[in-house]
Amino acid sequence: MASFQREVKDQWYVQYQEMGFPAIQKGWVLPADRWRDFDPFILMAEDWFKKGTFPDHPHRGFQTITYVVDGRLEHIDNGGGRDILEPGDVQYMNAGWAARHAEDGVEDDIAHTLQLWLNLPKGKKNSETTYQNVYGEEAPVVPFEGGKVKVFSGNIAGVIGPLDSIVPITLSEITLSDGSAFTLELPESHNAFMYVLAGEVVAGENEVNIKKHGVGTLSFNEEGDGDSELSLKSKKRRTKVLVYSGAPIREEIVPHGPFVMNTMEEIKQAYDDFRRGKFGPPAV
Repeated sequence: MASFQREVKDQWYVQYQEMGFPAIQKGWVLPADRWRDFDPFILMAEDWFKKGTFPDHPHRGFQTITYVVDGRLEHIDNGGGRDILEPGDVQYMNAGWAARHAEDGVEDDIAHTLQLWLNLPKGKKNSETTYQNVYGEEAPVVPFEGGKVKVFSGNIAGVIGPLDSIVPITLSEITLSDGSAFTLELPESHNAFMYVLAGEVVAGENEVNIKKHGVGTLSFNEEGDGDSELSLKSKKRRTKVLVYSGAPIREEIVPHGPFVMNTMEEIKQAYDDFRRGKFGPPAV
């Protein structure tokens, strides 16, 4: 049994706002102005949108993890990558030094996505740009009484997820039936948060009740080198929870527009490089 028992440290519900077409609705699961609390995570946006919302655009200095909740999401990048992701699929992007891509709904679909921005250490902000699609059926599933855990990244429940990020993280999807319980083991040094996609759950040693659209940040022991436990118990017939964790980087950053760098001078350089064509041709 792990010695460190996780508690829900802070908890809130996502507030949504209607957007101008072709965007439809947006909410901040993790607001960007609290990135120090979430380190190594910077922000997470929940979006509903149609084709034309996120055409060709650049990124530098961070990673993204996009979970498709509903609809279809088309990814196009200027390295020749093109694919369509469906509900339950995940895309990982290391923007590195110069990503240029487009993310859009397919045909008349309304794409519903969760996009997490994950920081890169200063020494890796100029790394090679890479993309990885993890289809839902490729992620290993571990059943337990009354539910299952699907592992996209990290070593969880005795299996290793296929998502391979530059900064090691865990990402798991836990599905619970009414009254069922599960104890999720995570590295105790990882900062972590959970998001309730459906249903209602009692979470943590302090037994905090969190319903759909609820976010909970979790206690952690940054100096620890063992495992920790997060207890989860469902209060609805169908409960689904995403849990993300990662080791803090502890560097000052400047998130600005589509770039995340360590100084404002580096942000200005990124804009200048984009204008000068150093990010390559458009993603079309």
